[in-house]
Amino acid sequence: MAEVRAREGEPFESIMRRFSKKVKQNGILSELRRREYYEKPSVKRKRKLLAARKRRQKTNAA
Repeated sequence: MAEVRAREGEPFESIMRRFSKKVKQNGILSELRRREYYEKPSVKRKRKLLAARKRRQKTNAA
């Protein structure tokens, strides 16, 4: 859970910026998107295999 405490006289925009930064660092949004719908284990395996293949191809090209 991301938590940000408002400082004395701090503008709302600054608080929101710090909050969004903390949410991104904690990976909350990516976790939420991942859990948004059920993914069958076979589909999950295929997705991970494809991602690994892309990473491997990317490192070989560079």
